[in-house]
Amino acid sequence: MTRKTAKDFDPQVLKLFDRYVHGQISRRRFLTSAAKFAAAGLSAEILLEALSPKFAEAQQIPANDARITAQYLEFPSPDGYGKLRGYLVKPAHYSGKLPTVLVIHENRGLNPHIEDITRRLALDNFIAFAPDALFPLGGYPGDEDKARELFATLDQTKTRNDFLAAAAVLKNLPEGNGKEGAIGFCYGGGIANFLATKIPDLAAAVPFYGSQPTTEETAKIKAPLLLHYASEDERINAGWPAYKAALKAAGVNYQAYVYEGVQHGFNNDTTPRYDEAAAKLAWERTLAFLSSHLN
Repeated sequence: MTRKTAKDFDPQVLKLFDRYVHGQISRRRFLTSAAKFAAAGLSAEILLEALSPKFAEAQQIPANDARITAQYLEFPSPDGYGKLRGYLVKPAHYSGKLPTVLVIHENRGLNPHIEDITRRLALDNFIAFAPDALFPLGGYPGDEDKARELFATLDQTKTRNDFLAAAAVLKNLPEGNGKEGAIGFCYGGGIANFLATKIPDLAAAVPFYGSQPTTEETAKIKAPLLLHYASEDERINAGWPAYKAALKAAGVNYQAYVYEGVQHGFNNDTTPRYDEAAAKLAWERTLAFLSSHLN
């Protein structure tokens, strides 16, 4: 079966889907609004299923790959949530100390796609750690709709502090070289920007289509940034001009790329919004950027 791409869907359907996955409209509202775009013989339900993640089909690195070691690591929450947990992945064989990268998920918690991303980084000789913001609520539930519902109930002030705690855990691992970067996608891209405003010695941050901090917070950034944006992402791109001006005013070392003709989520190879060419280029740039700043 030929894999569908964003070009197989009406642009208005993609906009509706973006609003749905980010909690701006309900599942019912999506189905009602998308019904008019469904082709003959197809229902809006089938349309939604076609747009939804296919984790198994997209997996690149199996969890039991002999080239890596992977484990779930628990650590205390600083704000009374009890225990937190993240997915820690290292190369199976290495010498000396390795650079570390915090991997921040989208607004569904630590799902199989983000775990796969974490394994990919380990194969490129990083120690990668992906915390699950949903762990205090039982962890990623295995269903994207349920995950979004749970995510909306999080206290974001506490959750952001939890990510700061996760960054400290990773930074202090004895196997690390003392240099830490952060990479995040969608919601996680916003958190990567946030971490850059809060961690003075963060060595690099790579937000993929993430929301931007305020001008006041941007002035606190010391880390070099590599920013990835999609040209067809009106929601996130609306904040880019002000962020760009604030970065320049603060003298922040940054690189920014807007990938033409692609959608929000273009790096996520589990959904039709994935764009192979843009994702490949963005990932190559990301690995080169992290290597140059963390080694």
